[in-house]
Amino acid sequence: MAAKDAVYTHGHHESVLRSHRWRTAANSAAYLLPHLRPGMSLLDVGCGPGTITVELAERIAPGVATAVEVTAEALALARAEAERRGRSTIEFAVADAHALDFPDDTFDVVHAHQVLQHVGDPVQALREMRRVCRPGGIVAVRDSDYAAFAWFPELPELDEWMDLYQRVARANGGEPDAGRRLLSWAREAGFSDITATSSTWCFATPEDRAWWGGMWAERILRSDMARQALASGAATGDDLRRVSDGWRAWTAERDGWLSLLHGELICRA
Repeated sequence: MAAKDAVYTHGHHESVLRSHRWRTAANSAAYLLPHLRPGMSLLDVGCGPGTITVELAERIAPGVATAVEVTAEALALARAEAERRGRSTIEFAVADAHALDFPDDTFDVVHAHQVLQHVGDPVQALREMRRVCRPGGIVAVRDSDYAAFAWFPELPELDEWMDLYQRVARANGGEPDAGRRLLSWAREAGFSDITATSSTWCFATPEDRAWWGGMWAERILRSDMARQALASGAATGDDLRRVSDGWRAWTAERDGWLSLLHGELICRA
């Protein structure tokens, strides 16, 4: 993510990283994979803990991937993941998505997953991604659309969670419904050759419910979002505990189902 006029809602509590480390190239960047080939250069903007970065780097090897994050502390998570997997074709740099510290026309592919929803100016971030992408190269972005999330049963505590997340994310300068806005942002950033699609994550097995629901039951109490909600007065401790209990109740539902919509773009520079 980038720092300009925005605060990162999720933070880096273990419950957040547990979710982010679940992400792979297959479940989070399938729309991009057919466009990758060995020898490409790739920039991963807002790489997070690096699980997607490492797998994209494997696809383009011996080409080099460059992973960037807004702080050295966040970047260290991706560096550790690359070292753990023995992937040496990744370089690392601290960078703001609004002002990437790379020359024009540097990369064949510029990728950002779940980044534009958190930055202060997503159009400017896309302009920067376009600037550092070589002519004919690809800028690939994917973001959640929170308002389009759907679940069953319709527990009021999950409605409360959604309302709280929307309020906290917007107070932080983000746009939680970014998925539906990607196309308009890309056009405003100067792209004209754009392929827009969507895809979902679905959690419906007992194992998936236990993982996702358990993660959010903890995350709503202990992550940066929880601290921000309490500090701003958006929620009380009792509110957060009630939402946490709601996630645990959903987890225990035999017919519990959750679908998370994402917008995604392939933009030709």
